[in-house]
Amino acid sequence: MKKNFLVTGRPGIGKTTCVMRTAELLRGRGLRVGGMVTLEQRAAGRRVGFKVIDLETGAEDWLARAGVEGPVRVGRYAVFLENLERVGVAAVRRCVGACDVVVVDEIGPMELKSRAFREAVWEALDSGTPVLATIHVAASRNPFGRRVLGRSDVELYRVTFENREELPRVLAEKILGTR
Repeated sequence: MKKNFLVTGRPGIGKTTCVMRTAELLRGRGLRVGGMVTLEQRAAGRRVGFKVIDLETGAEDWLARAGVEGPVRVGRYAVFLENLERVGVAAVRRCVGACDVVVVDEIGPMELKSRAFREAVWEALDSGTPVLATIHVAASRNPFGRRVLGRSDVELYRVTFENREELPRVLAEKILGTR
C-alpha cells in the first residue's frame, strides 16, 4: 500500500498551498500533522527569498535570500543550511513517529544541498507515518530525487490549474485511507 504522497508541478502552480490545505483538512479530522514548509518571501512585489517554518511550533528562519552572500548558492539565492537543519530537519525528525502525518515542503534544489535533510526525508519515507511532500519538478535530475520517485510506496500527483482546488481533498482522503 502507498503511504507516501508527493505533489509536483511547475513553479507557482500551488504545490505548497495544496499541501497546506491538505494539512488543514487532516487536522480538521483530528490528525496531528507536523513537519516543515518553505514559504516564498516578497518585498515590493519581488521574491526576495524563502523561509522554512516548523508546522507545529511556528518556529521559522530564512532558508534562502537573494542579494546576500553565503557559502551555498542556488541561482541568485544564498542558502542557509544551518537554518534548514535547525528548523526544518528538526521538525521532520520530531514528527516521525509522533505525528499522524509528516509534511515535507519541499524536496528541491536548495533543500537537497543538506545531507541531514536528505537523511531526514528518507527516514520519514521509511517510517510507518504517512508523508505528504512536495517535490520540485526537476528532482528527477538529482540522484536523491530519482531514488525518492522510484520508491514503490510513493504516489505522485501533479498539481495543475484544473485540479488544484480539488487535489487537497483527494490527498486527504488517500492519507486517511492509510490509517
